[in-house]
Amino acid sequence: MAGRINDDDVKAVRDAVPIDAVVSEYLQLRNAGGGNLKGLCPFHDEKSPSFQVSPSKGLFHCFGCQEGGDTIAFVMKIDHLQFSEVVERLAAKAGITLRYEEGGYNPSHQRGERIRLVEAHKAAAQFYVEQLDGPEAEIGRKFLAERGFDQAAAAHFGVGYSPAGWDHLTRYLRGKGFSDKELIASGISQDGRRGPIDRFRGRLMWPISDTAGDIVGFGARKLRDDDNGPKYLNTPETVIYKKSQVLYGIDLAKKDIAKASRAVVVEGYTDVMACHLAGITTAIATCGTAFGGDHIKILRRLLMDNGSARVIFTFDGDAAGQKAALRAFEDDQKFAAETYIAIAPDNMDPCDLRLAKGDEAVRDLVEPRTPLFEFALRQIVGRYDLETPAGRAAALDEAAPVVAKIKTGSVQREVAVQLAGFVGILDQEYVVHRVNQLAQWARGRGDQRGPARSSSRAGAQHQQTQPPTGPSGPSGPALNLRSPAHRTERELLKLALQKPALVSPAFDAYGVDEFTAPPYAAVRQCIAEAGGAELGVPETREYLVQVLDATPNETVRKLVTELAVEVFHGKSIDEAYAGEHLVKVRLRAVDRRIDDVQGSLARLGSNVAPDHLAAAQNEVWVLQQYAQSLRNSGADAL
Repeated sequence: MAGRINDDDVKAVRDAVPIDAVVSEYLQLRNAGGGNLKGLCPFHDEKSPSFQVSPSKGLFHCFGCQEGGDTIAFVMKIDHLQFSEVVERLAAKAGITLRYEEGGYNPSHQRGERIRLVEAHKAAAQFYVEQLDGPEAEIGRKFLAERGFDQAAAAHFGVGYSPAGWDHLTRYLRGKGFSDKELIASGISQDGRRGPIDRFRGRLMWPISDTAGDIVGFGARKLRDDDNGPKYLNTPETVIYKKSQVLYGIDLAKKDIAKASRAVVVEGYTDVMACHLAGITTAIATCGTAFGGDHIKILRRLLMDNGSARVIFTFDGDAAGQKAALRAFEDDQKFAAETYIAIAPDNMDPCDLRLAKGDEAVRDLVEPRTPLFEFALRQIVGRYDLETPAGRAAALDEAAPVVAKIKTGSVQREVAVQLAGFVGILDQEYVVHRVNQLAQWARGRGDQRGPARSSSRAGAQHQQTQPPTGPSGPSGPALNLRSPAHRTERELLKLALQKPALVSPAFDAYGVDEFTAPPYAAVRQCIAEAGGAELGVPETREYLVQVLDATPNETVRKLVTELAVEVFHGKSIDEAYAGEHLVKVRLRAVDRRIDDVQGSLARLGSNVAPDHLAAAQNEVWVLQQYAQSLRNSGADAL
């Protein structure tokens, strides 16, 4: 077995791969001030960005869920990988060859499972691309040509062909060093009577990549009449492929989605191709499943819910397309973006529309016109006979609860007025009142469960305001808003982590007991064990890495990353600012010691020994003189 990865190589990987470049593969980042970037956290649902990245420190931290760490920790968390797998993956990106303590270089059979499965997919994709040029694949090339896709288009999207034989790809990948177990686990191969055989045979192949650009699965299109399988066959659920969590084309579209604050959701692989070739480079598609909550999370992180974001669905106008649109509308409120639906004339999909009317028609199709809520309501209302009072009443009964789910009051009222028009009810206020009643009733049901949740939140806040019992107690926001002492200690620790040159060497003379909040005392201890703030002069990422390595548990580790990326409260972060906080923390510590000594003397009263009394009085006098000096001279007295 290979040993642990060489420490110098791990450091080289950390330094070579900028954290903002890695995080940007998963979500949109914007300027947060102070050299930091912010975005919607990928680890919990939120409406406003509390996730921050510090490129200069190589760290991230979410002030909502408290997740934090360096580049490696981010990839471990978001892709569910082991430490060694992430280092190997990032090293491959940076072109760094890793060494192992036990000797040897990166033996392939010892690499992490996810990396091996991704590598198998990458090799398979290349194999399929090469097969598309062969004589057997003529039927596949014809299929593409008939849909307006030339060789360059196929190459751009990595389209390939799977040979019709039983095990062409399986034998090829075995020759590349992949085991039968890995091929089965990847979904590329499946069990046959005499061992693994190819899962995809005689089909046109589309590689499916995740947000980071790793190929994790395939979509396969039937080409021959004697193929008894489904029209489209996708990779089965595997360790790396979850169809509800991938969007075809997201690797190609993500930058433009973030830049334009717009996404176009289509139904198939050829529709994505047609849109991109027509200039709609924000098009993506689901992979054999309905558009759902996990897909929304992916898009929200890219769109960042900036208020002007648009999501346009292009469903067929047939019954299946209408059903898909209504299903999408059920999740509409999970978006902060405005959602629209686009249906082409004659129910053509984007691929057919491009063939029939050209690129301009595709571009025109996806211009936002019909809000998704309007389409959904018209579909509901259209099922009833609106010429009769009973029909109108029944339509209102089904549609009103849908409108009542709209969270924004002004929007809800506007849609309710439109619903009155759809149904044909002249008394608009009656419909508005009906919708409002339903909304209040729904909130009332929620409120019946609400007190328990509210009590829970209140309890959590109460717990947070209590003094923590140890270093693993609550961190950060629970401490920095109530106590002036805690606020000052927090700011000083931020200086020690982010601007060590401003507080060194004075900070390193501060004892752990000078920090009254146990979590902050734990961070102070970690800085000391890492070599002190002086180690961070000049500023290097290695200093923070050593501080993080010194943390005793995950709670303290998260607090360190939080403090290392949090913006300062002051306008000018300079020596004067640093000196002010050094003095405040020291002065409070001195005042506490004076109170302790005087309190001890008061409790002992006349029972105190003369020599002990003299020593205590002398200590108090010295401390009082030091305190006065701190008040008069500031940082010069430290």
